[in-house]
Amino acid sequence: MRHSNGIRRAALATTAVTAVAAAVTGILPGTAMAASTTSTPPPACPASALQVSARQAVHRPVGTGTGAAVVQFTNVSRRTCVLKGHPTVAGAGNGSPAHNTPLKVTRTGRAATVTVRPHGKAWVKLTFVQVHGEADGYCVSGKTPAAYPTMVIGLPHSGKHQVALNDGWWAECDNKVTVTPISAVRPS
Repeated sequence: MRHSNGIRRAALATTAVTAVAAAVTGILPGTAMAASTTSTPPPACPASALQVSARQAVHRPVGTGTGAAVVQFTNVSRRTCVLKGHPTVAGAGNGSPAHNTPLKVTRTGRAATVTVRPHGKAWVKLTFVQVHGEADGYCVSGKTPAAYPTMVIGLPHSGKHQVALNDGWWAECDNKVTVTPISAVRPS
């Protein structure tokens, strides 16, 4: 009889553990557990969801041109969306994106998806070949410096955005730019 008491106690203990587990998980004994579902990731930010601004970077090459700029993308929509990748960059002649000069882009860093909530921000840093000297300046390469009132910044799956610097014109040499990927961390 002793042996059957041990089995009975084990059965009661198993039932108690199952009842506690059911209470914690909300699953009743004998019912099937539903397969877990994953949520759909947010869509890419449409161009209309982004407000774009630009300022000269704190850390930039020595010279008298723009050197480097930080471009900020603010989600002005009511929905969370994502940005990913490296931007394209073109100087907009006469302030018009239709008359632009695409710059040769060198990418740095690895692109990762950045989730941008409503009123959230994401950034890229653009580093140009610097203009040197005073007045019109000069390029070390011997080419003529270029100055643009605005730049057209293209984002993968999120449109093209025309933006002016908050303090002057974009000045660069050699029509080259080094770009970081879109980041949730503001570069300096």
